[in-house]
Amino acid sequence: MQSDGRKSPIHGCYKISSKCSCASPILAAIHCFVKATASDDFKLDAFEEACGVGVEVSAEEIEQAVNEVFEENKNLILEKRYRTNVGELLGHVRKRHPWADPKSVKQFVDAKLYDLLGERTAADNEKTSKKKKDKPTEVEVKMVAVVTPEQQSEEELNPFLIFPRPEENFKVHTEVFFSDGSVLRCCNTKELLEKHLYATGGKVLTRFPPEPNGYLHIGHAKAMFIDFGLTKDRAGGCYLRYDDTNPQAEKKEYINHIEEIVHWMGWEPLKITYTSDYFQDLYDLAVELIRRGHAYVDHQTPDEIKEYREKKMNSPWRDRPVAESLKLFDDMRKGLIEEGKATLRMKQDMQSDNYNMYDLIAYRIKFTPHPHAGDKWCIYPSYDYAHCIVDSLENITHSLCTLEFETRRASYYWLLHALGLYQPYVWEYSRLNVTNMVMSKRKLNRLVTDKWVDGWDDPRLMTLAGLRRRGVTSTSINAFVRGVGITRSDNSTINLDRLEYHIREELNKTVPRAMVVLYPLKVVITNLEAGSIIDLDAKKWPEAQSDDASAFYKVPFSNTVYIERSDFRMKDSKDYYGLAPGKSVLLRYAFPIKCTEVILADDKETILEIRAEYDPSKKTKPKGVLHWVAERSPGVDPLRVEVRLFDKLFLSENPAELDDWLADLNPQSKVVISSAYAVHLLKNAVVGDRFQFERLGYFVLDRDSIPEKLVFNRTVTLRDSYSKGGK
Repeated sequence: MQSDGRKSPIHGCYKISSKCSCASPILAAIHCFVKATASDDFKLDAFEEACGVGVEVSAEEIEQAVNEVFEENKNLILEKRYRTNVGELLGHVRKRHPWADPKSVKQFVDAKLYDLLGERTAADNEKTSKKKKDKPTEVEVKMVAVVTPEQQSEEELNPFLIFPRPEENFKVHTEVFFSDGSVLRCCNTKELLEKHLYATGGKVLTRFPPEPNGYLHIGHAKAMFIDFGLTKDRAGGCYLRYDDTNPQAEKKEYINHIEEIVHWMGWEPLKITYTSDYFQDLYDLAVELIRRGHAYVDHQTPDEIKEYREKKMNSPWRDRPVAESLKLFDDMRKGLIEEGKATLRMKQDMQSDNYNMYDLIAYRIKFTPHPHAGDKWCIYPSYDYAHCIVDSLENITHSLCTLEFETRRASYYWLLHALGLYQPYVWEYSRLNVTNMVMSKRKLNRLVTDKWVDGWDDPRLMTLAGLRRRGVTSTSINAFVRGVGITRSDNSTINLDRLEYHIREELNKTVPRAMVVLYPLKVVITNLEAGSIIDLDAKKWPEAQSDDASAFYKVPFSNTVYIERSDFRMKDSKDYYGLAPGKSVLLRYAFPIKCTEVILADDKETILEIRAEYDPSKKTKPKGVLHWVAERSPGVDPLRVEVRLFDKLFLSENPAELDDWLADLNPQSKVVISSAYAVHLLKNAVVGDRFQFERLGYFVLDRDSIPEKLVFNRTVTLRDSYSKGGK
């Protein structure tokens, strides 16, 4: 702005022109006044610079500053949530950019607060009481963000500051909060809260609610870590609740597997329940919902329901009389209506912007016996109807689920409000996806059913049963989940390398070493008498002390040993540490050997045998060190084992995004080596025993093993730095 030289009628000030570029009206007035009255000695340029004349702060710069301020004050913000002093945050940003537009700064700060904290809870709106209260005993915890493995502490176990404690969450509320017809957060009457708190004793109760229609995968490991971990931190309990509302997809096999795998993962349910345990309660509440005018029996086909929803049109039967819906629902219950000819739908809001408020189905007819409830029922509740009600009936304090269920929160609270039931606190977090794998149960079921893999526990799958069979420990899975952290970012695809890091970290400390040769190449030691056996000590552990006999195992050294075929070349090179004609290597725990002759097949290319001499004095100091296996006794081959090498199941990092995702399967995801040679130490291994095969990776004895032939699955390779070249 610029002064036009005319005085304002107020205080004789100069009027301001719209051409001035000052950062604020006050500075603009000062600038124009000084410009109009400046003497020759006044340094106008310096004054304009100090006032921010011409300075423009971009939206990107403001956003970056806001992100920096939030990162610096993250713990305080998470603790105080919406009671955080926003003015102080604005002040920190303005210190970085004094001339930034205050309105834009406020918008970015508000948006960042929402991204970090989500919707305001009822506790956020409570006024802070001035009366001092005794602070509840708190367990010292840390908020988990995405941390690198190097930053992760083994002590860091239960990161749940993001969830309100009972005394923060369960205040008395008599109002119901709506926005565009959707309930945004839990709000309970005094009577409901008192009844709830009496039932729970003020303890935190969660539930882990898997649907028994398949095996659990690594995404469920994150859900368990949150559901069980929260209650462990807060001295509460977590229900294992089977969400068994679809008898056509459920099997007793899946139910048994889920209970077993929950215990294997280290969690102890407070109680094991089934949604089907509440079928009578759910039915009675559905009748009550009809009586209150909030549900109706509908006869539209699935295609018609889809079309009407897309057009936001009411069903032709939406306004049928309550008495008529009650009669028809009773007929559905008695099996008098054919399957697919009627459903019970909730009368929600067909004009909402939320698709999950478009009169969701509460009950459908299925003439299928239930694996847990038997043949008592021929109508079954939907997830959208049953889930929130059973949460309420079980007095769950925190209903935690992944972000794809966020849009269902409105329906969740709508139904509980319509029935006058207690409302738990709902919070959503990002689901866990891992690269080079599909995680949807539908796709996993397709892989199993169409025999692209060898069952739900195929070691190539990210099912927890598959990971266990592959030799992965539950503690390393939990460490991986803990390291990934809990966020509301919907971009949570984690690189498989990160999981492998945690697997190696544990196995490297806990499993013994052994020597196995995958592709044996015969080496005859010409200067060792045939039939001679030298007993040597090999280390099970790198730091083994000589006085600890249990840390060693015996290996025979004879005139016939076997090395990896890849550890021999006909032509040597400076960067090669394996064996070559005229070159020496050290056989680990044994002696240096030098290749003196190569026996070729008739094709003059295939290597049949290596002749070598060993150095019994060990004065030779070669750079290369090779693993090896020798004959157990003269003329007796080493222990023969089968080894299965597993790799990524899919070639692409995100196969689920591909139209033809099955075409992306990795043809080399499973390689079977039927005749590997192993040291005798492995002969007495039992299923589940884990070993590090030196220079090859970590392996576990598979359940397919028989005494005559042991089968080992590769869990994970060694670090890349351990397996370069042929060293």
